[in-house]
Amino acid sequence: MFYRESGDFKKTYQEDGQTFPIRFDRWRYWVILAIAFLVFPFFMNDYFANAVMIPFLVWAIAALGLNILTGYCGQLSLGTGGFMAVGAYATYKIMTAFPGMDMFSVIILSGFVTAGVGVLFGLPSLRIKGFYLAVATLAAQFFLIWLFNKVPWFYNNSASGQINAPERDIFGIVITGPHATPLATYLFCLIVAVALAWVARNLTRGRLGRSWMAIRDMDIAAEIIGVNPLKAKLSAFAVSSFFVGVAGSLLFSVYLGAAEVTDTFGINVSFMVLFMIIIGGLGSIFGSFVGAAFMVLMPVLLKNILVGGLGWPTDLAAHLEYIIVGGLIIIFLIVEPHGLAQMARVLKEKLRLWPFPH
Repeated sequence: MFYRESGDFKKTYQEDGQTFPIRFDRWRYWVILAIAFLVFPFFMNDYFANAVMIPFLVWAIAALGLNILTGYCGQLSLGTGGFMAVGAYATYKIMTAFPGMDMFSVIILSGFVTAGVGVLFGLPSLRIKGFYLAVATLAAQFFLIWLFNKVPWFYNNSASGQINAPERDIFGIVITGPHATPLATYLFCLIVAVALAWVARNLTRGRLGRSWMAIRDMDIAAEIIGVNPLKAKLSAFAVSSFFVGVAGSLLFSVYLGAAEVTDTFGINVSFMVLFMIIIGGLGSIFGSFVGAAFMVLMPVLLKNILVGGLGWPTDLAAHLEYIIVGGLIIIFLIVEPHGLAQMARVLKEKLRLWPFPH
């Protein structure tokens, strides 16, 4: 078999501690990146880009952010939709206040604004946890939605209450607005997603990530051995909110082009992102992408196969989607709490021991 460590010698400590110790894994991810950057842009049509790839990348970033907080640090949050709204409205205010600012700077600043709000609402995590923390973040969700609805300053006193993304370009290529092409928006989202996944991977493998996991596994024992719970929990809220804010910024400015806070960032968004990391795998970067891919692809497949191919009513296909998601969540929570990522991990371990898997 080709999936072997035999012959893959490590000559330095850096090589021994690398993210992908097996050569096949390293080449596999380089091939995936090459396909994403060099193949997809030339072969995908506008429908595939707008219906599958762009929303997949945006929701993968949101799932990545929530996974850092819930999967790695063990702090359950139901306020993802509200924090995405903070990122979206911060993007709108920055774009309208600074017309000459490039989009990379806009989304980074929006992420930092969301990180500050996340730290503020993460303060209760120092005293409460579990179900009570989930209720506190749920309250943050409803408060933020109410705030953006009731304060006209956030949407520049627009009569409709809707925010619209102004047109922006990078190196002459339009990224936002009605003239943006699906290819340009796809590549922009892909660059941001790859960069954030790289940052998340390095953070979770470093000292900060180990402190998050210590708090997740047993916070009292972590504090006894020297982990500062204040720093660990608030840093997890900050980093998670930064990622989620960037996702909200991309969802509003690059993908949708317009947003209305109640319809776009309601409580259903918070639950959908939570379902992504449950199905994909808690505490896994790979699981965040797998969960986002599943939640984005499944409705598209059901619509094309059941509605377009078999002629089913649209509402019946939508109800079937809820049944499938609910059933899978129950199955994964009972049978495999670490989701699809753990199943892939077990398969890889069996391949490493082939033909004698245990």
